[in-house]
Amino acid sequence: MAKKPAAKPASRAKKAAKPASAAPSDDTDFILHSLQEEFEKKKRFAASDEQMLEFYKQMLLIRRFEEKAGQLYGLGLIGGFCHLYIGQEAVAIGLQSALDGDRDSVITGYRDHGHMLAYGIDPKVIMAELTGREAGISKGKGGSMHMFSTEHKFYGGHGIVGAQVALGGGLALAHQYNEDGGLCLAYFGDGAANQGQVYETFNMAALWNLPIVFVVEDNQYAMGTASSRSSAETRFHRRGTAFRIPGMEVNGMDVLEVRAAAEVAFKHVREGKGPVLMECNTYRYRGHSMSDPAKYRTREEVQEQREQHDPIERLKKALMEGGHDEADLKTIDKDIRKVVTEAADFSESSPEPNPNELYTDVLVGEY
Repeated sequence: MAKKPAAKPASRAKKAAKPASAAPSDDTDFILHSLQEEFEKKKRFAASDEQMLEFYKQMLLIRRFEEKAGQLYGLGLIGGFCHLYIGQEAVAIGLQSALDGDRDSVITGYRDHGHMLAYGIDPKVIMAELTGREAGISKGKGGSMHMFSTEHKFYGGHGIVGAQVALGGGLALAHQYNEDGGLCLAYFGDGAANQGQVYETFNMAALWNLPIVFVVEDNQYAMGTASSRSSAETRFHRRGTAFRIPGMEVNGMDVLEVRAAAEVAFKHVREGKGPVLMECNTYRYRGHSMSDPAKYRTREEVQEQREQHDPIERLKKALMEGGHDEADLKTIDKDIRKVVTEAADFSESSPEPNPNELYTDVLVGEY
């Protein structure tokens, strides 16, 4: 004889309707004012001739430095991983030129040489770090991926994808706690944009109204995977919406546009209005690292970016239209190449760290 189906539990009494006072109401406190509208009002920074020339020199220094670093890597003088910044120069220069060097802090991922050069740090000590020499800015123990300078409030250089974002939240909290008026500029890439710790940091930054600008450097490829294949939402500036963080979308190949965006974002944060999420659309000409042949894209694609969107050539054209002679700009390039060559020579002739250095700077002595 077939068993009877188990009796269903007695239905509960019908829930009483919620009182009107408990019903969801329009959240009048949530009006997400995108900074894009404010940014669009003045999308290019009104740089003086002197400022434009300085931007040009700084971007060119990064380009020539990274090209030399690539050569030294090929010669075996730089070991480990090496991620070049070629093509992305306008992002670091546009943003960091607007920082307050006495108060603000910066943290980034492992593609960090350009960010250090944007600070005006001596190329010699950066190249010495790349080659693992004692004269390096991290005493030769950080290498390419772990640059560090507390003097400049530059806190890395981090090899764990997305980890620097959470640390950036901590730096912003320190600014707030110390009431020093500073903000944190936290860079990360389109690949790191899908990390869970990024969203945990978004949540805390918005909840605590932290003074931080999150910057997504979208160079179109998360290692070897195109953004469109790895991210459901490729408009990264929208990612903060759920946390009430206003976003901005910026052409990261135009240093004057990046600087204009920095003016808007930094003003917002300094006025105590909380964090900002900025998406800088840029492009890296080389592979993800020196060991990446970049076969996932065509030569034609890279060439088109170089010919049509190069940030240095864009600014060079603007300078020439403003009256600068091309021969003078070539002289600047020649002088920068000399600076970079001297940095390479300095690094090659500098001694390696003493073996005893292996045990220094590992544990905190006092705190």
